[in-house]
Parts: sequence; structure tokens; C-alpha cells
Amino acid sequence: MRAQVASWDEERAERSVAVLKAVADPSRHRLLWALSERELPVGRLAELLGAQVAATSQHLAKLRTLGLVVSRREGTRIYYRTAGPRVRALLESAVLAADEAALADTAAFPEPAQQPEPARRESRATARAMTRTTARARRPTTEHHPATEH
Repeated sequence: MRAQVASWDEERAERSVAVLKAVADPSRHRLLWALSERELPVGRLAELLGAQVAATSQHLAKLRTLGLVVSRREGTRIYYRTAGPRVRALLESAVLAADEAALADTAAFPEPAQQPEPARRESRATARAMTRTTARARRPTTEHHPATEH
């Protein structure tokens, strides 16, 4: 089941970027992975991160504000879990996109075996730069129409 986004919506885009920024933090990313598998208390999550409970609570508060996690209280303990299966799907999509990008990078710029490591990095960086320049040159130009701007 795929959700479709009908058109560009500035407010929706800003919310999406906020979610991506939150997930981009390594600690919050690890928290979401752990919580996508099971519900856990803050203390256990802090142990998993190797962080203080207070720092972990701050990360969880940010994730809760964005609607990525929900909490429940049981006595003095607060338990967290992801807000739904789409959070796990977001994490899995990021992994797949990263894997695809790595494969594309490897296929586009194979490393010659005979070059020493620094030379291979330099030649790959040069090839990337040349590819970007070529791609920019091939982009179609758009005419500026002031009457159609919003």
C-alpha cells in the first residue's frame, strides 16, 4: 500500500524535513530502530545508546513532538514505542536508499586495483566532479516568466 502525495505543499514539506532531520541524528536513529522492534523504558534505551537518561529523554521528547514515538506511564516508569509501522518503513527506506546510492557510486566509479589508496580516492573524486559538471551542462534551461510566478 503506497500513499501518494498529490502536489507540493510547503507546510507538509517543512514537516517532512523536520522528520528527516530528527532521524538524521545517530542517537535518535538508533532509538527509533530499537523502538520499532519493541516497547522499552527510558533507562533501557539510555543503556542501548550508552548515554545518560537525561540526554536520552531529550531525544525522545523531540521524537514525541514530531509524532514519531508515543509513550505510556506504568508507575514511575515511562515506556516508549514508535507511533506506527510507517516509522519502521521510513528507517528501512533510508537503508535501501543508502545501499542503492553506494551501489550506484561503486558501479559509476569502480576503484582500479593497481592504484594505491590515496590515488584511488583522488581519481574517484575527480570523476565525480567531472560527472557533476557534465550533468549540469546537460540540464535544460528554463526561461524566466515573471507573470507565472506565485
